[in-house]
Amino acid sequence: MEFVGYDQLEVNLAQILKYRTVEVKGKNEFQLVLNQTPFYAESGGQAGDTGTLRVGNQIVRVIDTQKENNLIIHRVDQLPEDMTAPVTAEVDSLRRQAVSCNHSATHLMHAALHKILGNHAVQKGQDVDDQRIRFDFNHFQKVDAAELIRIEDMVNEKIRANITLEEARDVPIQEAQDAGAMMLFGEKYGDVVRMITFDPSFSRELCGGTHVSSTGEIGLFKIISEGAVAAGVRRIEAVTALQAESFLRGQLNLLEEIKELFKNPQHLVKQVSDLIEENKTLRKEIDALRTEQAMALKEDLRRQAQQVGPAHLLVAHLPLNDGAALKSLAFQLENEIESAVIVFGAVINDKPQLMIAIDKSLCSSHGLHAGNLVRTLAASHIRGGGGGQPFFATAGGKDSAGLDAALAEAKSLLTEALSK
Repeated sequence: MEFVGYDQLEVNLAQILKYRTVEVKGKNEFQLVLNQTPFYAESGGQAGDTGTLRVGNQIVRVIDTQKENNLIIHRVDQLPEDMTAPVTAEVDSLRRQAVSCNHSATHLMHAALHKILGNHAVQKGQDVDDQRIRFDFNHFQKVDAAELIRIEDMVNEKIRANITLEEARDVPIQEAQDAGAMMLFGEKYGDVVRMITFDPSFSRELCGGTHVSSTGEIGLFKIISEGAVAAGVRRIEAVTALQAESFLRGQLNLLEEIKELFKNPQHLVKQVSDLIEENKTLRKEIDALRTEQAMALKEDLRRQAQQVGPAHLLVAHLPLNDGAALKSLAFQLENEIESAVIVFGAVINDKPQLMIAIDKSLCSSHGLHAGNLVRTLAASHIRGGGGGQPFFATAGGKDSAGLDAALAEAKSLLTEALSK
């Protein structure tokens, strides 16, 4: 079979060589092989083409194109009725253009990474389709904001320069190497290769994917995120062309919505900064009030502890909405009450929570285990789960209505165990 998709997006009078139906995830999938095709099969991180096949008078949709055993497999929505009819194969040109814009942009970005971060920043993997670029590369630390701006600016500079694609096919591998083409460590190359160049002094790589005829077609390149994916490997996600325009339009619309919330948008940054500082101050005040509330409860709770066998048992449903304050209160009471066994319940952020603290000496002498007990109570009463150590454990759930029943059972079970 012959691939002609570098030069044309439509083929007439093609023939079906092979076809099959395979089961994928419980559903039938239909696949065709043609004697010649313009459809690019997924390879090197570039998504496969979509489009249509006209088989006689029947239209068959190509939903993806893959490669298998050096065959280009057209995944279609149905099998043609007449397998002997001539085929007109047509690639979705708009989607192909969007994919090519993104793929060519990865070459420009790859070169920019070398210029700005260093030659160690080589590709470790990519995933390119018509919506976005996902590009992984070697780098030992986070790419900071200033570096990302420089990378983005360099790529957009090359886009504005409208550099013409230089494509060389069937180049002997040694000749490509002598020409300075980038070769990725670990990649397997044949005796002859395809070489893609956007300005010999900037970007020259071995590549089998589809590309724009000149960089100006990309229109715009915009980085949307950068982060780590593994030790020494970073990932940049980016968009180009229409998707870049859509992203920026969305950001501007969001900014306008934020500006409308403020009376004086000319000083928006200061207003937002002041609001953040005010929020921090209020949070500190709330935390202080919650701590005061917890401490106010402490004296009353200490008086509620009941002597049961060798222990002082305290079971209470508290009006606290702060997990940290609940934990702090339990630890303080455990330090102040001799041989304490404490069970607290509270509704925090509309979710029930249980907390059990048991004096370590009681865990061994009476076989008590906070983790096992809290797990049983949560499963039985608040539709949740949890666990922990023998002497301290927590659990959360979904049903606040069962919290009092959980506390009642905890009191009953602990009273029985401590009375032995």
